[in-house]
Amino acid sequence: MKWTKISLGPLQTNGYLLEHEGEAVMIDPGGEEDRVNALLQERSLKLKAIWLTHAHFDHIGAVQPLREKWDCPVYLHEEEKDWLVNPTLNGSGLFAGIEKIAAEPAEELIKAEGILGDGGFACEVYHTPGHSPGSVSFYFNEENVIFSGDVLFMAGVGRTDLPGGDQETLMRTIQMRMLTLPANTSVANGHGPLTTIGDEKRSNPFLMDLN
Repeated sequence: MKWTKISLGPLQTNGYLLEHEGEAVMIDPGGEEDRVNALLQERSLKLKAIWLTHAHFDHIGAVQPLREKWDCPVYLHEEEKDWLVNPTLNGSGLFAGIEKIAAEPAEELIKAEGILGDGGFACEVYHTPGHSPGSVSFYFNEENVIFSGDVLFMAGVGRTDLPGGDQETLMRTIQMRMLTLPANTSVANGHGPLTTIGDEKRSNPFLMDLN
């Protein structure tokens, strides 16, 4: 499996295009569906699914047009099953200057941790709440990467002041789910540059009490 980072939408949210043998999975299409479609066409890929780490507005802006064009299902944790359809819950109705975003409900609800996907896209899905109640992360052991949404950043952690956020839960998630991964695991997060678990253990000021 290969993957590509694409910064999309009004907040330049990191989305990730995974590809394997002519098929693709899109993680967190935050907007600019034309750019995503152009990349799919350029690489002769068929989009088979959209996986969401969580349903905040900056991660879902292109969900509806992409699913309609490619007739593909959307995967989302069940704790945020109402967020796609509700601009207040997904946050797009809370900020001035942000276009309200609403999409149809997810076709597939993630209800438990375990294996998600198949073939070259098979990974472990972890429930990683704190930034939002239904946040999940997608861990590919062989590729040595975790797609973590807004849980852990380079020198930072996810914000917890939005509806459903909880600082204590977030820090417990990071300690139990992120810091137990191998040090050289790439953290493909939702904003900013990529990092590694080892680098964040060594230098992230928010994690000093967790090491």
